[in-house]
Amino acid sequence: MTPCPHRMTTALLVVAALLGGCATGLKIDTSHTAVGQDSRVQHLVLHFTAEDFPRSLKILTQGAVSSHYLVSDRQGDNAPKIYRLVDESRRAYHAGVSSWKGASSLNASSIGIEIVNRGPRKGPNGVEFEDFDDEQIDLVIELCRQIIKEHAIRLDRVVGHSDIAPTRKNDPGPKFPWKRFADAGLMLWPDAALVAQKRPLYEQKLPEVKWFQERMQTHGFLVPQHGELDRATRDVIAAFQMKYRPARYDGEPDAETAALVDALIVQAAKLVAQPARPATSGAEAMHK
Repeated sequence: MTPCPHRMTTALLVVAALLGGCATGLKIDTSHTAVGQDSRVQHLVLHFTAEDFPRSLKILTQGAVSSHYLVSDRQGDNAPKIYRLVDESRRAYHAGVSSWKGASSLNASSIGIEIVNRGPRKGPNGVEFEDFDDEQIDLVIELCRQIIKEHAIRLDRVVGHSDIAPTRKNDPGPKFPWKRFADAGLMLWPDAALVAQKRPLYEQKLPEVKWFQERMQTHGFLVPQHGELDRATRDVIAAFQMKYRPARYDGEPDAETAALVDALIVQAAKLVAQPARPATSGAEAMHK
């Protein structure tokens, strides 16, 4: 018996309607918004690539290592440029094994910016780091300003790769102009008056290694607490010095380093005591 064409058409329309309903997915009411929330992004991590631009772009787009942004250096007559490689709503693999202020595995809670810079090279005076281009740094500052505002990132969570992985990384290195970022209001910087007040005390009597370990951990580093000046402790102290006293970063505990970390701890405590800032809505949604 031949099916009635009219009935077949009706059946097909019903099936199509059912499939169409499945394709639309669940209907979710978004008319209520919770007050208790903030951005998933809690850290901003800065790196140098240690490679030239073509090689950096290839590594960060075609392999397991990635970052949210790549800031190029000058390419011939072309000015430095910002490339977005991973959307801010997604995780990039730039931090690797990492820790800061008790948080670990920072790929999940950070935005990574890779800056094209060759990093350390052997020179006539030993290992020398490459300078950063001023125009390149201007771009990085504006990018950081936007990210920090968008995600309400605390200023003591704007860090370098060497902060979060001091035993294996030295980027963005001693030539990176952290003070310019501090002057732009994008990170904490040791208060000069407070450092000058504390330094003479530590020059009279330098604290024990355990004191430095405790202070560096309070500042944010993951550091041993056994009171011995081992390689890991030296690496942490050197990473701190590289950022806040780049003229000498030998990893040796001294009065100036003690005064610098003490001042920063005082300033960070005041920062934490301030009311939390809500992140703005509509954020754009190498583990080396």
